Amino acid sequence: MATVNLTALRKAYGGLEVVHGVDLDVADREFIALVGPSGCGKSTILRMIAGLEDITAGEIAIGGRVVNERDPKDRDIAMVFQDYALYPHMSVFENMAFSLQYRGVRKEEIQQRVKEAARILDIEALLGRKPRQLSGGQRQRVAMGRAIVRDPKVFLFDEPLSNLDAKLRVQMRTEIKKLRERVRTTTIYVTHDQVEAMTLADRIVVLNAGRIEQVGTPEDVYEAPATTFVASFIGVPPMNLLPGQVEAGEAGAFAVLSGGVRLRLADDRARSLAGRKVVIGVRPEHLVWSPGAGCGSTLDGKAQVVEPLGSDTLVLAEIGGQELQVRLPPRSVRRAGDPLRLTVLPEHVYLFDPATERRM
Repeated sequence: MATVNLTALRKAYGGLEVVHGVDLDVADREFIALVGPSGCGKSTILRMIAGLEDITAGEIAIGGRVVNERDPKDRDIAMVFQDYALYPHMSVFENMAFSLQYRGVRKEEIQQRVKEAARILDIEALLGRKPRQLSGGQRQRVAMGRAIVRDPKVFLFDEPLSNLDAKLRVQMRTEIKKLRERVRTTTIYVTHDQVEAMTLADRIVVLNAGRIEQVGTPEDVYEAPATTFVASFIGVPPMNLLPGQVEAGEAGAFAVLSGGVRLRLADDRARSLAGRKVVIGVRPEHLVWSPGAGCGSTLDGKAQVVEPLGSDTLVLAEIGGQELQVRLPPRSVRRAGDPLRLTVLPEHVYLFDPATERRM
């Protein structure tokens, strides 16, 4: 079984601790994405799993065996780096075959494994070329092919698409998704790009300052963010987070923004929070263009900034003295100053504790 288990994993450089007691269990054949801003510790964790960084404390187990003291070559992992790490003087075939030759694999088997990996990645026509003759996307495919031929227990990806332009990143994301369906190997994928994490992973691990904020499926992390950090990091644009308080009466419970705007709450338990200061969260896409609908709260305001994107329109709206990001249908708003009437349903209003920053 190619499981990966991290127990109380810590990393410190002198007196500076950058990974703080991380616990994580990755199931056999699971695709896990470690996501977070630069400096959150995600690449450091990956490098510790690979054996490229010494751990300060804790335990790493791969396939049920503790590998803390094992050399990288003895951990049965394959790593794909951000900068491809190809040997410039070798052909594509030689780059992909090198690790197998080093391990003494028979020539016939090397030929078979390399050709099969090249077929999967659609780079058969490139086997005779040198890395300098390849595009960035082709080089990344070669780097992935070099990992595939090893048939490891675990794939480790360290921001593999960050050096590519936006169009090519989308294409390569699709290729990795296809590869995932063909080669069902346990995978840990590091990225700062939440879109990559959401589209590729079975589960997402959101990291902040060396600690895990939340672990869950992409849907769980988006629909039920555990903290204000997760709410602000997952989603494009991020969730609107505004100070307010809860009020309750015969008409129900409401989250009230500092400007007096009232948002109906779905859960009757919110009544128990009456009088409490809260952070109110609403995603831009949940503020719906509407003349008013059902049990939703109707908000009136005006557009301050309008950004047409073709498929939709991003609007910075002023509502009750507060600024909110809104995602609306195309052409629904044309220019700054246009009036807005928006609806948000009670189930789309989130409450967070201002002190702990955790969802209430």
